[in-house]
Amino acid sequence: MLGGHDVPSMSRMIPRPVIWILLVLNVVVLLGQLWPEGAPPFARAVNIAFLVASLAVFGWLATRGRGSKT
Repeated sequence: MLGGHDVPSMSRMIPRPVIWILLVLNVVVLLGQLWPEGAPPFARAVNIAFLVASLAVFGWLATRGRGSKT
């Protein structure tokens, strides 16, 4: 406990399907960085989708935490 309050778990902060989507996109991006010759033709689109999705999740978490103190 921190300051008498329970610390929220990550599973309650980000919906599980969103975590899986970001995880799969992250794996594709990482494989493209480790093995560029094997990257599929849509790799650029996956990179951009991962960055946009991550930015959206982080923005959602930042604005969600602003209004509530619990």
